Amino acid sequence: MTQNYQKTILACFCGYIVQAIVNNFVPLLFVTFQTEYAIPLSRITLLVTVNFCVQLLVDLLSAKFVDKIGYRVSIVVAHIFSAAGLLLLTVLPEIMNPFAGILLSVVVYAIGGGIIEVLISPIMESCPTDNKEKAMSLLHSFYCWGHVSVVLLSTLFFRFVGIENWRILAAVWAVVPILNGILFCKTPIAPLISGDEKGMRIGELFKNKVFWLLFVMMFCAGASEQAVSQWASAFAEQGLGVSKTIGDLAGPMSFAIMMGISRAVYGKIGDKIHLEHFMTASSLLCVVAYLLAALVPSAAVNLIGCGLVGLSVGIMWPGTFSKAAKSLRTGGTAMFAFLALAGDLGCSGGPTVVGMVSNAASGNMKTGILAGVVFPLIMTLCLLFGRERNKHALTQQATPQT
Repeated sequence: MTQNYQKTILACFCGYIVQAIVNNFVPLLFVTFQTEYAIPLSRITLLVTVNFCVQLLVDLLSAKFVDKIGYRVSIVVAHIFSAAGLLLLTVLPEIMNPFAGILLSVVVYAIGGGIIEVLISPIMESCPTDNKEKAMSLLHSFYCWGHVSVVLLSTLFFRFVGIENWRILAAVWAVVPILNGILFCKTPIAPLISGDEKGMRIGELFKNKVFWLLFVMMFCAGASEQAVSQWASAFAEQGLGVSKTIGDLAGPMSFAIMMGISRAVYGKIGDKIHLEHFMTASSLLCVVAYLLAALVPSAAVNLIGCGLVGLSVGIMWPGTFSKAAKSLRTGGTAMFAFLALAGDLGCSGGPTVVGMVSNAASGNMKTGILAGVVFPLIMTLCLLFGRERNKHALTQQATPQT
């Protein structure tokens, strides 16, 4: 690998840190927005929904526009939108209706985050690395480390500089996408599909059974992850009776750290472990972790179960991307865009199922978590089905023709 491509990989790593910033910084300010601008909580929670919906829409549209304008232009534009949204957050609430200003800022940076999510993985996949599965897992670990860093560094800033100076921190975080966008202007980006081959059209993808298997796996990866991650803080508060701050540290922070460790470990020793075997074992561990979190009458064991979910889901998202790149070599941008869409749908569907079942069970969150075990179960079944399908294909190829 040349030094230039090492810089491309570094830019990809930083790209996921940018996405962690745009997804996790503003939620830390929800209470501040509520008190400073007198915005009701019901409207503030709409910001999360808008961020998610815009990224979903971008996932869908990326399959059409990215190949036309090129990867470099698209990824640089993504960083411009990410930085602009963070900077607008410091200005718009002061010169217009505060909620409208915050909402518009969220829409702007969500566009950038959506494009980053679609493009970073295929850009990384196109780099001439020795082991693409290892590289992909290590890449996705940087979202976890970015998440942890945003929460910890922002918390320290608020503690020592003051929460009232949050606009300064928003501008500081905007420097990250600005610098990384400049880096992407200069680094080489290899074509995802080499030679004279052409990427599959959307219609061809939709007719491919392997694509739909991967689509379901990606949905389950997102759902398995977020069904616990999104409720981890409330789960910790309910189970241990701790404050919101301690709940955040015991829940989402520990979850992100465990997920990052899983991805980093595979990124380090992935050449010694078969990806499919690791994913299958992780899916089974995830089922066990869900059961520990939901069924054992011990708050400490329940939290250990949540941590194990983070550890076990780490490989699901990057592993599915790697399997897709290997199974459908000409899937191209459309494949990565629709897989990102599937993952985002899962990220929404998983927490929704947990929340709905918990409400139906009179607020019993353990019942909701128990319902979420369906997602790692389906993931396991998909992996086993895919393995049997591959064995059958190899058997047919080995059978002599008469």
